[in-house]
Amino acid sequence: MRGVSVIGIGCTPFGKQNGVGITDLALQACREALHDAQVPGSLVQAFYLGNFVSEALVHQGSLAPIVAHRLGLGPIPCTKVEGACASSGIAFRHGVLLIASGLCDIVLAAGVEKMTSAETGAVTEALASAGDAESEMRLGLTFPGTFGIIMRRHMHQYGTTREQVAMVSVKNRSNGSANPKAHFQKPVALEEVLESRLICDPLRLYDCTPISDGAAAAVLCAADLAAEFTQRPIDVIGSGHAMGPATLFEMADLTTFEASVAAAQQAYREAGLAPRDIDVAEVHDCFTIAEITAIEDLGFVEKGKGGPAVADGLTALDGKLPINPSGGLLSKGHPVGATGLAQIYEIVGQLRGEAINQVKGAQIGLAHNLGGTGAVSTVHILKRR
Repeated sequence: MRGVSVIGIGCTPFGKQNGVGITDLALQACREALHDAQVPGSLVQAFYLGNFVSEALVHQGSLAPIVAHRLGLGPIPCTKVEGACASSGIAFRHGVLLIASGLCDIVLAAGVEKMTSAETGAVTEALASAGDAESEMRLGLTFPGTFGIIMRRHMHQYGTTREQVAMVSVKNRSNGSANPKAHFQKPVALEEVLESRLICDPLRLYDCTPISDGAAAAVLCAADLAAEFTQRPIDVIGSGHAMGPATLFEMADLTTFEASVAAAQQAYREAGLAPRDIDVAEVHDCFTIAEITAIEDLGFVEKGKGGPAVADGLTALDGKLPINPSGGLLSKGHPVGATGLAQIYEIVGQLRGEAINQVKGAQIGLAHNLGGTGAVSTVHILKRR
């Protein structure tokens, strides 16, 4: 298998992008990534675009070829990838595999979502389609409800406190306050989180990610060719992609996402590394409790110790293992189809040494993307040369 490197990245601001359509959002991120890589479109041999609900929210299909054509790419294979909130994590993975197999030298991967132009009810309904519609979601369950149940179970099973969970929001909003591309750029106090509007007990407003628009992209290249384009390639040394139960009633443990555990094990094994080797991570904090389950599922802390780890500062920007220094989904926003590649964007920035909240000496980073009720997850491990 050939080595694979990231040689260019791009990302739009996340938030409410009035007057900017979904295609233009994708074009912005892709053009920034191609410019960053110093790669002309004529050299791109395949394009993967992660997107979840463009048909439902903006009535647009065929996104991958539309975006590729407007970028001026050649008659190359263009594939839209859908995996709920993990759509662009999967798109990135497909790009990695295509190069690793030797079929291509350069691949463009992107993710995009336009959400704020639709009514909140329509967005809620569209997002609910990431769950099992027949078995669970048709009964009225929503994702705030899903993660409210998960949070309640984690608190019961491990003694995790409401304050510990709220500290995830405080940390990530603080990190995001320095990120000019984040949807929210204002810190919140613990009391504000605890007293914010109740969404689905015990989740409150500041435990949840906002509805956002945005796009992100990365140019992937065969590692042995990367030096022809950049002096700062970032190598993809581990890649995992796994599925898990799509419903709560099928989960063996409501506090563990089997897909995250399996994808992480694949990525660690391929990289020849362990959780202790990771210097910085961007994990899928679609809700505050999701960050706590993620750091446990990824092996960063013992199961049930995620809450105390946050409270003790382990995951803080100056902690032993900074988690979501970008602000995470809670601060950046969660344009679902774009989230996975936005995480890659942040990790590449960290390993280049040019991130907004730079982690000193970061050499190895991890990106964790989760879709649906734990139905799918990708984990990627990247390393600075």
